[in-house]
Amino acid sequence: QVQLVESGGGLVQAGDSLRLSCAASGRTFSRYTMGWFRQAPGKEREFVAAITWSGGRTKYVDSVKGRFTLFRDNAGNTMYLQMNSLKPEDTAVYYCAATIDNLRLLPTPTRMYDYWGQGTQVTVSS
Repeated sequence: QVQLVESGGGLVQAGDSLRLSCAASGRTFSRYTMGWFRQAPGKEREFVAAITWSGGRTKYVDSVKGRFTLFRDNAGNTMYLQMNSLKPEDTAVYYCAATIDNLRLLPTPTRMYDYWGQGTQVTVSS
């Protein structure tokens, strides 16, 4: 069992930056591929980014490439999502998630992730 807690959301203006954190407890954090997803009102939850257990590989949805950076601190059991040049369309509840990913495929479907946090709201005003 892994418990995940997100933090760092808030209300910002377009062009601003935010750093989201995902703190993990329970089973060994470093064994899991970690991901960020987001869900805007009236829309399905969508993949944003994922990182392998070692931090050596990452994957991003096209809409955030070049603006968001995902990294992790296994010693501190924490994953971070640095979000720069935020846009109003980035407004959503952001969730972190964890999965065993032995082949390091960095899965994107929500169903592939076993553990989820409660979410943190990010609102970007124009």
